[in-house]
Amino acid sequence: MKNFTPKLLLTLLLATSLNAFAQVPKLNSLASASATMFLDFDGHTVKSYAWNGNNTFVCAASGMTTAQITEIFNRVSEDYRPFNINITTDSTKFIAAPVAQRVRIIVTPTSGWYQGVGGISYIGSFTWGDDVPGFVFTDRLLNNPKYIAECCSHEGGHTVGLSHQSTYDTNCNLTETYALGSGSGETGWSPIMGNSYYQNMTGWNDGPTPYGCALTQDNLTIITTTNGFGYRNDDYTGTLDNTTYSLGTNNFTATGVITTATDLDAFKFVISQNSTFHLEVKPNGVNGSEEAANLDAKVQLYNSSKVLINTFNPLEALDVVKDTSLSAGTYYLVVSGVGNANTSEYGSLGGYTLRGTTGVLAIKEIALSGTANDNKHTLNWKVTADEPMRTQTIEVSEDGRNFKTLVNVGSTSNTYTYAPMQEGTLYYRIKVVSVIDQVAYSNIITLKSNGVKDKMFIVSSFVQQNIMVNASDKYQYKLMDINGKTIALGTGIKGINSINLQRQPAGMYVLQLLNDNYKQTERIIKQ
Repeated sequence: MKNFTPKLLLTLLLATSLNAFAQVPKLNSLASASATMFLDFDGHTVKSYAWNGNNTFVCAASGMTTAQITEIFNRVSEDYRPFNINITTDSTKFIAAPVAQRVRIIVTPTSGWYQGVGGISYIGSFTWGDDVPGFVFTDRLLNNPKYIAECCSHEGGHTVGLSHQSTYDTNCNLTETYALGSGSGETGWSPIMGNSYYQNMTGWNDGPTPYGCALTQDNLTIITTTNGFGYRNDDYTGTLDNTTYSLGTNNFTATGVITTATDLDAFKFVISQNSTFHLEVKPNGVNGSEEAANLDAKVQLYNSSKVLINTFNPLEALDVVKDTSLSAGTYYLVVSGVGNANTSEYGSLGGYTLRGTTGVLAIKEIALSGTANDNKHTLNWKVTADEPMRTQTIEVSEDGRNFKTLVNVGSTSNTYTYAPMQEGTLYYRIKVVSVIDQVAYSNIITLKSNGVKDKMFIVSSFVQQNIMVNASDKYQYKLMDINGKTIALGTGIKGINSINLQRQPAGMYVLQLLNDNYKQTERIIKQ
């Protein structure tokens, strides 16, 4: 359980070994900004009245690799992308920043001086002018870049004036001191100032604090009005006129940032002849995906008369990918952030890349078929394309409209079998992404299910990247290696959940799942 006081905020952690030390790359998210948040990975000697009884102590270097440091930086930068603040790993940028507009977040395994937490900082210390640092303890976060980045953003959020975000029931009883958010998969969301370790989409929130269900905290207003910096400058106008940014003719690429819930980025482009048109708006993520993206994108397409002809807003995805046919002429695109089933548009903010191409599509067909036998569903598919696939995702729906991720399979797989827990008719489709970032979907098929009766959890035993857990109720889990060493702890919700194994080596693992009335142990083989 995380502890806190009105001034001192602590963050829950886990424990593990260190990675090898690497040279820290010098990275900046907005080098022109005066306000600065310094992620310090290379060790630091601390002497501060606020910490350790004013006794000097030495924080060791983080032990993170260059790739891990870069990923952490990118994740934290995206959290703070809407604001006029520089997230940096360069100490010279920190030293040059105004003393009342900067903070150092020390990322270190030196945690023994403050027990039982994974990160610690003071509310409002960003403006104190005395360089009181915050801390993120890598040894208690499994040296996991995702967890460390979430903790950096969380502790940084305290320094710019934010308390925790909590959850209450309808009777105003506190149910979660650290709000877990809702949903799962790509659009699963949690607040940065809650517990954001286990969701893909995280963001700033306007919601209750631990101090009472009526005491809501408007994160964005606090950040932009109490720290000497506001939102970053708007990069594109939202109007459709002669000031609209021109993308050119036929094929184009642009990048932008949605900074507020009302921000609209408008673009104009020309199609020179009747053509197939491929449109993509991909929020900033890591590893070339929507992982760690904060923006759920919506795109509106207008013709030359500025009449809306289509709106693209897929329910179960953060990006927009659309293949269509357009006649020769001038068109307008308007990009904005949008809410989804798990969160409002309030915190749907961040960077994106916009691409448009004309011509013949590389992915020609995705043919999906399936069978139901002994309550096991077997899916088979064939992809006909001119380019190899980067990812293939099986998606499932109970109503044929709202799809969510069932499992990510290998780029060359063409079959998958599992036992569904739900009863009734299930709808399936395949989403593929090619190596040139074209996205396409298969036909939709339906299969009947009687539901699994004898187990509370249905677990994918042979995996490549993620363990899929189909749960009949919410639960807790512990993931251990073959030697019994704990490598992950977490919680899950009723329905389909994903446990990340991407950074673990191939081999056997043991997964324990439990709730108040039930415990189940599964052996997992990562191929």
